[in-house]
Amino acid sequence: MSILVDKNTRVMTQGMTGKVGQFHTQNCIAYANGAACFVAGVTPNKGGQYFEGVPIYNSVLEAKRQTGATVSVIYVPPPYAAAAIDEAVEADLDLVICITEGIPVHDMLRTRYKMAGKRTLLIGPNCPGLITPDEIKIGIMPGHIHRKGRIGVVSRSGTLTYEAVGQLSALGLGQSSCVGIGGDPINGLKHLDVMKLFNDDPETDAVIMVGEIGGSDEEECARWIKDNMKKPVVGFIAGVTAPPGKRMGHAGAIISGGQGGADAKLAVMEECGIHITRNPAEMGRVMKKVLLGGK
Repeated sequence: MSILVDKNTRVMTQGMTGKVGQFHTQNCIAYANGAACFVAGVTPNKGGQYFEGVPIYNSVLEAKRQTGATVSVIYVPPPYAAAAIDEAVEADLDLVICITEGIPVHDMLRTRYKMAGKRTLLIGPNCPGLITPDEIKIGIMPGHIHRKGRIGVVSRSGTLTYEAVGQLSALGLGQSSCVGIGGDPINGLKHLDVMKLFNDDPETDAVIMVGEIGGSDEEECARWIKDNMKKPVVGFIAGVTAPPGKRMGHAGAIISGGQGGADAKLAVMEECGIHITRNPAEMGRVMKKVLLGGK
């Protein structure tokens, strides 16, 4: 079992005919069951073409009707990406993964408003996607570092998702599912949403949770974990201090009123029973120690 996607998932790529969409779709098709899972592409006015044997349609609804795809991954350029999410939601897909970085905040505000009351789940934008190792990957993650196992990973940071996975795999700890939720201020699934799925997944034994400075999502998730989580959680917060005049990190990494800093988040997480580390190079080792009964 996995969360969100597995080898039976059928996927369409919105923005299939662009260089980025083609490059990453090709890599996803080459991974595990990708050739069976990726069944459609969508680019307006490009319907009737093919890429790697995958048919391209003019609209999400047409692709869904013709192929049965229920999941979309979006590589559409920033000015049009929110509209691409809207189209997928209107087509009543199960899940939309938006990889695109740099979508205007006001566009995402409108899109989140339109999604109210709809059943479609959104991951991203500005995320690396998700993977169920040895079954399917949807997004830009390097598939070769993953191995199948029983540790879940959820992260706001793409790079630290790969770091956590690489450490786990090097220690012989495989992953059940890995979800990069992205760090934009207006996005889809939060840490808490993914943690609930991992908590209910019988094939996930423990979870690595990677957060970033800014906002309060990690603290809210930590409090839920304290009261509800049945599995151990290892936590890390990426705190990046930018040089004067420079901006680093995600658009959601904004500290306000003394809240949202790495130390404050880690303190709440530790109070709530999460096994924290302040060193990103130690995430895997801390998890292995926890699984062996250490503290």
